[in-house]
Amino acid sequence: MLFAWIVPAAVCLLMHFTAEACSKGNVAANKLPHGVAEICDKGNMTANSASHVQPGTNITLSCQLKQLKYNEQCKIAIFFNSSELIINYGTSVSTKFQVLTYGKHMFTCKIVCEYKKKLICGVDIMSGNPPDQPRNVSCIQYGTDGSPTCTWDKGRLTYINTTYVIQLSDGTDIFCFLEENLSNKFGSLVLSKKLNFDSTYTVVVAASNELGSAFSQPLMFMLIDIVKPHPPRLLVEFENSVTNFSFVWHDEVRAQHCRIRYRPLTGYAWNTVENVNSENFSLYGLEPHTEYEFQVSCKIHPERGLWSNWSTFQTQTPEAVPTGLLDVWYKMQDVDSQTQNISLFWKALSKSEAKGRILQYTVTFEALNRGGPKAEVTTQTSYTRTTAKLDYRITVTADNSRGSSPPAVIITDLGIGDLPPPQKVSALPMGNGSIFVSWKPPKKFTASINGYIVEWMDTHRKKSLAPPPTWVKLVASNLSTVISEHIKDNVCYDISVFALYQDRAGRVASVRGYSREKAPSAGPQIYTTPQTNGVLVSWEDIPSHQQMGCITAYNIYLRKKDSEGAPAVYAISNATSQREFYITNLQRGENYILWMTASTAAGESPWGNRELVCLESAVDWLIVVLTCSFFVFSVCVCSMRPARKVLYSLLSATMPQWHDKAIPDPANATWARSYAAVKGELSVPSSLFLRDTSSFEEPETIEVEEGFTKTDSQIFHEKLIFGKVHGRENHDWQSESSFGKQESEYKALPSTTDGDSYEHQLPYLYRRMAEVTEQMQPAPEYLANPISDRAAGYLPAGILAPATDTAAEQQELECSPISVFPTTFLPPVFSYGGKLNLDTVRLNGSSFTR
Repeated sequence: MLFAWIVPAAVCLLMHFTAEACSKGNVAANKLPHGVAEICDKGNMTANSASHVQPGTNITLSCQLKQLKYNEQCKIAIFFNSSELIINYGTSVSTKFQVLTYGKHMFTCKIVCEYKKKLICGVDIMSGNPPDQPRNVSCIQYGTDGSPTCTWDKGRLTYINTTYVIQLSDGTDIFCFLEENLSNKFGSLVLSKKLNFDSTYTVVVAASNELGSAFSQPLMFMLIDIVKPHPPRLLVEFENSVTNFSFVWHDEVRAQHCRIRYRPLTGYAWNTVENVNSENFSLYGLEPHTEYEFQVSCKIHPERGLWSNWSTFQTQTPEAVPTGLLDVWYKMQDVDSQTQNISLFWKALSKSEAKGRILQYTVTFEALNRGGPKAEVTTQTSYTRTTAKLDYRITVTADNSRGSSPPAVIITDLGIGDLPPPQKVSALPMGNGSIFVSWKPPKKFTASINGYIVEWMDTHRKKSLAPPPTWVKLVASNLSTVISEHIKDNVCYDISVFALYQDRAGRVASVRGYSREKAPSAGPQIYTTPQTNGVLVSWEDIPSHQQMGCITAYNIYLRKKDSEGAPAVYAISNATSQREFYITNLQRGENYILWMTASTAAGESPWGNRELVCLESAVDWLIVVLTCSFFVFSVCVCSMRPARKVLYSLLSATMPQWHDKAIPDPANATWARSYAAVKGELSVPSSLFLRDTSSFEEPETIEVEEGFTKTDSQIFHEKLIFGKVHGRENHDWQSESSFGKQESEYKALPSTTDGDSYEHQLPYLYRRMAEVTEQMQPAPEYLANPISDRAAGYLPAGILAPATDTAAEQQELECSPISVFPTTFLPPVFSYGGKLNLDTVRLNGSSFTR
C-alpha cells in the first residue's frame, strides 16, 4: 500500500525538480558528474564532492591557472572564508578540507604578488541534513464552506533549502500543493480545493532537498471527519422561576449535536450536560443572585467529527427571598434603676443564604406580657436601644428586594440567675491563631438546653462595644470548638461560654486564653505611698502590646538599699483585678529599694521602675508634732486678752537679772551739768567770740547733714513714752507720729554756702535744747540699753525722755499683742546703740542769730 503512494509522489517530485532544472538553464549543464567545478577566465577551481554535503565530509580542492605569464615572484593560494589554506609557487595548487559545520562554505583561488591579491576563481559548498520523515499529519476545515488546512511536524532542521509538497488524492485524481510557509519546525498548507462530504481523501507529505527525500504516512479521511463547525450564537432567557433558565442558540444546519456546561463565576468546576439534540434547552435549580458562565459547543455527527469552539455567555440570576437565619447575639447594660441598654449584634448572611443584596435589617422589640411590638430598621449589623427594665422578645430579619428572611428570636431575661452556666470551661493554645475551648454541660436543666454561645474578645477592649464581640453559636451536642476568627498570637482573650435555654442565655462561665504567648517585654509601672506601719504599693497595667499574652502573676521585690543579699519577694496571684499591695514590718529610718515584675505562662518580665522607700523614725515624728502643737497653742493664747496678761506676768517674773539693772540717766551726764553752769554764757551774742579772729583757734571740723525744719513752733514733737505696768519699772517707748508724716512737716536746712550765718546759729540751738529739757518731766532712772561705758557722751535726758500719759501707755500695752514680751526682746527705735553724739544728730538752724 505504501509503495502504491510513493510512486505518484515521486512523479510529483520529478515534475518539481524538472521545472527547477529548467529554470536554471546552463548552470546544470556545467556540473561535472563526480564533483563541482567552476570555469573562470583566469583559471578553473574544482572540488571532488557535490555542492551539498553533510558535516564530516572530506573534500579535495584544486586550482589551475590558464596559460598566462605572471611574475616569477607571485604565488597561487586557496582561501576558505578569507582564511588561507595553502600557498605555492607555480600555476596550480591543491589541498584537502573537512567540513565540520552547517551552512555555506566559500572557497576561493587567488594570485598573491608581494602584498597584492588577485581573484582567479571559486566554488561554494553547502553543508546540511537530508529531510526527516514528516510526522503528525492532520487536516482540518473550519466550517462546512471552508477549505482544508493540513499541518505536519518537519523534524530536525536541514540547514539547506528543503521543499515540502502535499499530494491530495480522491481515488481518481491527484493534486499537488507546494508549501508556502517556510517555518523550520512545523509545516502548514491550505489546500485550494473544494472537498465534498461523499468522497474519501488521502494526503501524503513529501520532503526533499539536495541530500535526500522523505515521505509521510498516508492520511485518509472524509470531510465529515475534519470539519469543525463555527461556535453557535447563544442566548439565555429566564423563565418564571428565578432558578429556571432556557438556552437558545443558532448554528450551521448540519451541526445538530451539542453539549452545554455552566458554573458560577466564583467556582472552577463545570457542570456539563451532554447529548443535546435541539437548539433550546432548560436548566433548573440554579442559585439566585449569582453570576454564572454558560457555554455551548456543537458538531455535525454524534460519533465522528470535531467539536466547535465554546461559545460563552455570562449573566446573573434574579434574586430570591432570603432563606438563612441570622446569627444574633446581645449585651445588656443597666443605665439606672429603671432603664437598660440592649445592644444587638448579628452576622451577615452568606451569599447563598441572602439570595440577593440585603437592603436593610428589621429589628422588633416586644415586651413580654405587654403586647404592641415596635419595629426599627437599620442597615448596620448592630443595633442599640435604651428601654425600660423589662423582659423582651426581640426578632431580627434580613430584607432584600424579594422579601425577608425567617426571624431570629432572642428573649432577654432579667432573672437569668436561675439558669446555671456551663461547667469546667478551659482554653488550650493551639498556635497559628487558634484556641481550643471545651466545657461541660450545666448540672441542672440540661434537657432544656438547645445550644451554646462561645464569645471571645481582646481583654483590653472588654468594656467597649465597638468593635462588637466575636462569637459562634453551637448546637447542644457540641461541647468544644476551635476559635480562630480575629485571633492573634501574643494577645490575651476573654472567652465566655453561655448555655441557651430555649433562646434564653443563662449565666456566663469565663476563662482567659491565648493562641501563643511570650514573657512580657516590660515590667509594671509602680507607685509607693509610705504609711504608718509600712508602704502601699500600687501599679498600672502593662501596655497591651507589651504584655505578650495573659498576665498570671505579679512579683514585688524588696531589699535594703545597702544590702547585697537576696530581696524579699511578695507574690500576687490575683493578676486580673488586684492593683495594690500593702507591705508591713519595715524598719523606720531604713532605706529600701522596691521593684516589680509580671509573669505569663511563658516567663517573667524584666524589672519595671525602681522606687526608693524610707519610713520616718518615731523621734522625728514626735518633734514635728510637738513643734506644731507649740505654735498652735501660742497663736491661740496670744489671741485672748486675759491669757496675754497672765503670760506677760510670767515672762516678767522669769526675766534674767540683767534686765532690771539700772541704766545711767543722760541728764546726770557731765555735759548736762556743765551746760547748766554756763547757761548764761551761752546766751551772749555770738559775735563776741565768733567775730574775734585774733584769738580764734581752728575748731575741730564737724560734719553736719542737711535736715528738715518743722513748720510748727514746737521742735521735737515726737515723744518717747515711758511707762510702768502694774507698778513695775519696765518701759516701752514708741513714736507718736509716723515717718511718713515727718517727711511732710519738715523742710530743708540752709546749706553751708550761707557762710557765717549758719555757724552763728549753733549756740542758740543748744540753748533751746536746754530750755526744752527743763520743761520736760524727770526721765526714768534707766533706759533699755544696759551699756554704761557711753554715758559720758549722752545728750540731755529730756531729749530722750519726753513726758507721756500713763493711761494711754497702759491702754497701748493691752492692745498690742507684741507688748507682752520684755522690752529687751524688741529692737530699739533708734539704731545708734546707747549713745547719741553729733555724728548722728540733725541740727535745726532756723533759730540761730548772726
